[in-house]
Amino acid sequence: MEYESVIGLEIHAELATKSKMFCRCKNDSDEDRPNTNVCPVCLAHPGTLPVANQDAVRKVVAVGLALGAEVPDTSKFDRKNYFYPDQPKGYQISQYDEPMVAKGLIVTPSGKQVRITRVHLEEDTGSLVHDREGNTLVDFNRSGVPLMELVTEPDMRSAAEAREAAEELQLIFQYVGASYARMQKGEMRVEANVSVRLRGSEKFGTKVELKNINSFKFVEKAIEYEVARQIQLIESGGEVRQETRGWDDAKQQTLLQRVKESAHDYRYFPEPDLPSLNVAAIREELKHHLPELPAQKRERFGREYGIDSEAIEFFVRNPAMATFYEKTTSELGEWLSATGHDTKKVFKLSRSYMLVDLVGTLRVLNIPFENSKVNPENFAELITLIADKKISSAGAKELLLRMVERGGDPTEIAEERDLFQTSDSNELEGIIKKVLEENESAVSEYKSGKQGALQFLVGQAMKASKGKGNPETIRDLLQSLLH
Repeated sequence: MEYESVIGLEIHAELATKSKMFCRCKNDSDEDRPNTNVCPVCLAHPGTLPVANQDAVRKVVAVGLALGAEVPDTSKFDRKNYFYPDQPKGYQISQYDEPMVAKGLIVTPSGKQVRITRVHLEEDTGSLVHDREGNTLVDFNRSGVPLMELVTEPDMRSAAEAREAAEELQLIFQYVGASYARMQKGEMRVEANVSVRLRGSEKFGTKVELKNINSFKFVEKAIEYEVARQIQLIESGGEVRQETRGWDDAKQQTLLQRVKESAHDYRYFPEPDLPSLNVAAIREELKHHLPELPAQKRERFGREYGIDSEAIEFFVRNPAMATFYEKTTSELGEWLSATGHDTKKVFKLSRSYMLVDLVGTLRVLNIPFENSKVNPENFAELITLIADKKISSAGAKELLLRMVERGGDPTEIAEERDLFQTSDSNELEGIIKKVLEENESAVSEYKSGKQGALQFLVGQAMKASKGKGNPETIRDLLQSLLH
């Protein structure tokens, strides 16, 4: 039998605000001292009242606009009632029937359309820590942090599609400044609702929830495993239960956490301590201040720079490097107009040295790109030196290393390190004649028609000139002297 998977996502993202959702405590995911960023409000002491964080509201509205969603004039908070040790109030301030955002859409790089059901704003819970003695400790640093929950329709049909959709949403959150969405820090968590059905059937199968997955690789692996598990269960005569499962990467499988026999009754009711939100004014203001979004950047980079999809995707996922590249091409523009060099070739050269050599050098030295001492102006000058064949490829690599380590003008560094190539025929002719004398067999091979011998002689001459000879000048002189 042919089955197809049906997948929907629920994504939680902590918002990048300075303070928590309903109090002035610091919102800091890097804080590793337990119960440091806490106060009577987020610890739910009697007599305290919440005040909504307007910056958090703005960030959710910005996400809604980026998704082309409906953002209503008003929205409200509700109490979601349940008890858990890391939720001190015994309820969570969330949103129920009047979410801040509804009916959006994302289109992934591969063209898959995924409908967004809703995006709402709530407060995060604290976190539980289990020690070696079997005790459970509670850290309330995260309690009250503004949390955005996004729910999609079950539009994805493969684990790869679900991963791509989650990655695209992460980019959107980051581009609009809503969340840093760093999964390794728990700032973004993905849950997947997975079911299978016979291909062509319109009826959904029983869904299983995969909870709190903290990497895109694990999202894809967990869904793939769960789809295979459900198909195997059905074909063996079993029945899929509605349950919650987690991903165990060590065992490479999903594991049962709890069985859902009925829906929870959270007894939602309007939060009496918070007035309704007037979202209309924020929506109208932000409409005119949205940044360029990932899809727009893909289209523009392809149109303006004519680069391949792999390079485009790299720049979309690394906005700082995209800005660096654009500033570099801008710096190169005037030089290109004056010299008559092929613009496409020079831009391709700059991309190659940026994506391969600069990135590789930073990785070897363990320097984040943001901490690099190379600026676009100096990098563009390095590219002109390479394009004009004033330095060799080996010299360019050494020059780039020095620029990364200490910064500075590449021309001055090249002079200081004696990296400039020479095209002086008089200077190179003596070196080449000596190479010919020392490699008579290669000379004979060339004269007998073996063209590969010429490249060998060029290499020997480059070596004899300590890399300073211009390869084209050396080749021309060799051919002249060999005829």
